Amino acid sequence: MVIYDTFLLFGQMLLALHVEEPDEAESAFFTAYMDRMEQFLREYAVWYAGSQKQYRPVDVITEPTESEEVREQKLSALLEELNDLVGLTGVKYQVNSMINLIRVQKMRKAQGLKVTDVSKHMVFSGNPGTGKTTVARILADIYKYLGVVKQGQLIEVDRGGLVRGYVGQTATQTQTVIESALGGILFIDEAYTLTVNKGEGDFGQEAVDTLLKAMEDHRDELVVIVAGYTDLMEQFLSSNPGLKSRFNHFIHFEDYTAEELLAILQMNLKKQEYHLSEAAKAKAAEIVERMVAEKTENFANARSVRNLMEQAIAKQAGRVVQMEEGRIDKEILSTIEPEDLG
Repeated sequence: MVIYDTFLLFGQMLLALHVEEPDEAESAFFTAYMDRMEQFLREYAVWYAGSQKQYRPVDVITEPTESEEVREQKLSALLEELNDLVGLTGVKYQVNSMINLIRVQKMRKAQGLKVTDVSKHMVFSGNPGTGKTTVARILADIYKYLGVVKQGQLIEVDRGGLVRGYVGQTATQTQTVIESALGGILFIDEAYTLTVNKGEGDFGQEAVDTLLKAMEDHRDELVVIVAGYTDLMEQFLSSNPGLKSRFNHFIHFEDYTAEELLAILQMNLKKQEYHLSEAAKAKAAEIVERMVAEKTENFANARSVRNLMEQAIAKQAGRVVQMEEGRIDKEILSTIEPEDLG
């Protein structure tokens, strides 16, 4: 993530050079560039995991190395992190219900009672920026400390990380990704793009077939989460009977409300040691209310708020550097004012 953070800082510095409001085209270019950088890092992580492995992690780690007490403490902390997420009431309820079922089945097994085979594969549906990846990351760690998976790594890919351009290459690439995810969770974003075009020369179905076989062959070693827009995910599951039979947990992520987006903005600023002045808070509330009311094609929930924050930090920097150095104190360096919000 050092590369990503460096480019993010560099982009913010470039935007900060504009005394006036940054050009919309430049801001859009910067956002698109950072999205491509994130995609590159996801694909690199998959490649690196595959290139470094000479054995599967599940072959090495056979028993937990931490005490049960430590594992319970970490599990409690992760559940608290999940439940402290802004919004997502329905998501939290479903995930907690699933976790409770897994925990009780473990208790029954310990007492010699019959255990229900619980499918752990999931479908996350909803618009971009609604927290699907965030929940998947937390869930990967929760599953680790519940003993559902051995390692708890989350491998994130999309179509570009699975599909290649020639016959046979897609199956090999998909298998490499699957191998890197054994002992953890494989998260496939925009999974519907694998089946949306079934014309000649499209190898998305090859990836799906390889995935289905792996889900059966490694049913105790692999958890798969497929994610994307609600209607397109329904089409994806309907495209192959094998898909519908393997996914029986459907979790829908609602769009955030304006109040929730404002809370996310303030929380993210706090993590970076910034805060909104009272006047800036009122202006930010107006901005997110307009975002939610209009919901243009560029609206992306928490991602839109992230973009707003990054632009505000850049504009604040451009404003502060013009002040007399003797006037600049910790409070000024930490405060976002209304003019920083455009």
